Amino acid sequence: MGEYVLQNSRMQLDDSWDVIVVGGGPAGCTAAAAAAREGARTLLIEATGSLGGMGTSGLVPAWCPFSDMEKIIYRGLAERVFTESKKHLAHVDKNALDWVPINPERLKLVYDELVQESGAKILFNTMLGSVETDGNGTVTALIAANKKGLQAFRAKVYIDCTGDGDVATWAGAEYVKGDAETGTLMPATHCFTLGNVDEKAYLSGPSLHANNEYSSIYDIIQSGDYPLIPDTHLCNNLIAPGTVGFNAGHIWNVDNTDPYSISAALIQGRKMAMAYRDALAEFEPDAFGHAFVANTGSLMGIRETCRILGDYVLTVEDYVQRRSFDDEICRNSYYIDVHGTEKDEKKNVNQRKEAEAPLIVRYGPGESHGLPYRCLTPKALTNVLIAGRSVSCERAVQGSVRVMPVCLAMGEAVGIAAAMAKELPGHNVHTVDVSALRSRLRAVGAFLPEQL
Repeated sequence: MGEYVLQNSRMQLDDSWDVIVVGGGPAGCTAAAAAAREGARTLLIEATGSLGGMGTSGLVPAWCPFSDMEKIIYRGLAERVFTESKKHLAHVDKNALDWVPINPERLKLVYDELVQESGAKILFNTMLGSVETDGNGTVTALIAANKKGLQAFRAKVYIDCTGDGDVATWAGAEYVKGDAETGTLMPATHCFTLGNVDEKAYLSGPSLHANNEYSSIYDIIQSGDYPLIPDTHLCNNLIAPGTVGFNAGHIWNVDNTDPYSISAALIQGRKMAMAYRDALAEFEPDAFGHAFVANTGSLMGIRETCRILGDYVLTVEDYVQRRSFDDEICRNSYYIDVHGTEKDEKKNVNQRKEAEAPLIVRYGPGESHGLPYRCLTPKALTNVLIAGRSVSCERAVQGSVRVMPVCLAMGEAVGIAAAMAKELPGHNVHTVDVSALRSRLRAVGAFLPEQL
């Protein structure tokens, strides 16, 4: 490819913000709400037309567990989002904490209300295009594109909640992408919903999950009639009357930082959704005989891309030892959930009952580990914080901290930290008073026990 030099590139600058959050997924929503609640003039820039990321536009059909099997541990704004999202789900126990279904349209409203009520401003359908720096680790402006063309935005502190670490990497932060040796990325999943499902037959029939050795997914694979269905991965939840959400199958070799790659994957995912509908209609006719594909995710279900190197890298040993930290800003208890290569995921397709990947490590009741603030501070940048799946950690641990409950919790922490940093010399996020940050988090309901 050649180069094109942009002519007449002067553009409007909006420098009225203390904090700019890029990415309106779970981490971005709580980050924006928390920063604004603390008195910072806050802008949330989102590339799509709704907030919520994987739980809304991505159609992930259920929350990962909010408890440590004893009590809820993702609290504060995370608990508010979770509790509000459960309302109007008449089939769900109001006290349920783990694997609770998500109605994506309800959740969109929850996030809208959370951010708007805080006083933060939302800018939808606006795509980050460039990150300007002073060459010494300080971000000086963001360039974004929307229906007004190219615009420049400036703040004192920037929070990267893009999921791929776009702000941080484009600003020059060090990062690791996927497997450090091979560059291999976990596979993606394109979630979808089926409507007109016979709810009674669905709920009374055997579980479709591959952990059930009698699941029809084994018969579907062994029939050979549905080559677009790649493996036995088949998570599913009743998300509304007669409507079942699916987190099913894998698409390998998808790189969310490559527009051509993600475009091809979305096309493939839509074909796969129809294949699942047809297969379930054949093998589970009582429940799915009259079902149709009601929706496919407008976002691909991406599990990993870049991990930004921060002041601390959370390790597998930290996870295994259930380690606590003086600067931890939340606790996490989700298991290490690394989806494997195509060879790994397909090797069990003819076996009854899905085998767990060797990297899955599960805690017992009441067990959790801390997530240090230092994992959220890119070591090469002065005024940038990061939250979400691209935080500083080893790859295996990313399989745990990438999920929505912990992203909600870390988002609230960086929002408060950004509001503190805007008052500091150079707006330096590395010099935030972590003791004061933790005190403020406790005051707003975060789960930060003194001793475990």
